[in-house]
Amino acid sequence: MADAPVRVLSVADLRPVSELEELELDLLLEAIHRRYGLDFRGYARASLRRRIWNQIRAERLATVTALQERVLHDVACMERLRLALSVRITAMFRDPSFYRALREQVVPRLRERASLRIWHAGCSTGEEAYSMAIVLEEEGLYERARLHATDINDALVRSARAGIFPIGLMQEYTANYLHSGARGDFSRYYTARYDRAIVKQALRRNIVFDRHDLGSDPSPGRFDLIVCRNVLIYFGAELQGRAHRLLHESLGDGGLLALGRKESLIGSPHEHDYEPLDARERLFFRRLA
Repeated sequence: MADAPVRVLSVADLRPVSELEELELDLLLEAIHRRYGLDFRGYARASLRRRIWNQIRAERLATVTALQERVLHDVACMERLRLALSVRITAMFRDPSFYRALREQVVPRLRERASLRIWHAGCSTGEEAYSMAIVLEEEGLYERARLHATDINDALVRSARAGIFPIGLMQEYTANYLHSGARGDFSRYYTARYDRAIVKQALRRNIVFDRHDLGSDPSPGRFDLIVCRNVLIYFGAELQGRAHRLLHESLGDGGLLALGRKESLIGSPHEHDYEPLDARERLFFRRLA
């Protein structure tokens, strides 16, 4: 039997550069999932592409394929990439009007409950979880509250658990605090030591920081309030739907959900299962079953 003729590729057979890059990205994300069990395949593509290219340049490489080769054989490189792909835009009392709405509209509902379970999903380095703890402390609810703060990135979780921040940020954080309806002196919540600000143990005592992937991990329990702000905007439509189902499953009847300013329930699997509490601040409560 004669051998089949060898087909010689021509220029016309080559994929356009944009298609080739998409193929490289698909292969990189699939390789990361199979090698490390980390699933970034459902993340919003534009943001993901930008972060990956930033890391390619940081590693002094030229292509997505070169990055794939390195992360498959170098765990430290994978850790650097995972940190680059994690959402880290955060601050103490970020968006002060949200925390004012929290005090004025959410706290009265929480007072009715004998104990409180709160989940801060996508906590990054912990600033917003500690902000929540301050609000609860000043409203007399912290003793009965347990906060569960999670992030997909182990390094960020460790940083959040330590509660140590650059002292230079405290001026900005104090200003945010004062605009949030503050009831005290912000400096009493941390200890200044050289160039660092360390959150006091009294504020950390009721917070558990842990790793959790909104896209693949099961619900960590049932909660009275879930804060998931400025996380879903980095997800593609399918992954957003999966995350919304998990958040809904994790809320008890009448439970409260807080999303980011650019996030919405419109088009989500549970769009009609919530009532708005404050549409501008994206505060909702779950309808009674």
